[in-house]
Amino acid sequence: MSQHFTQLKKAVEVFHSYGISLSGQRKNDHFVQQLNMDPVFINGLIFELEYNLQVCIQDEMLGKACTPKEVIRLLLTIPQNN
Repeated sequence: MSQHFTQLKKAVEVFHSYGISLSGQRKNDHFVQQLNMDPVFINGLIFELEYNLQVCIQDEMLGKACTPKEVIRLLLTIPQNN
């Protein structure tokens, strides 16, 4: 359980460094439509999440994650030893 907490804490720090708040309804905002993020910045965000959490997200799975909440849910389903 503490491993998930550590992952969440690191993920929240990365999202905050990109100016994305994960409180309230903002966690459900679409990266491009509501948060007005350029795809280059989205790729940077994903890279930093992978780097800080030491995981590798498959592109097929990532295509379905369009909001911060969906990305975090995806990160929590990835085994640590991949």
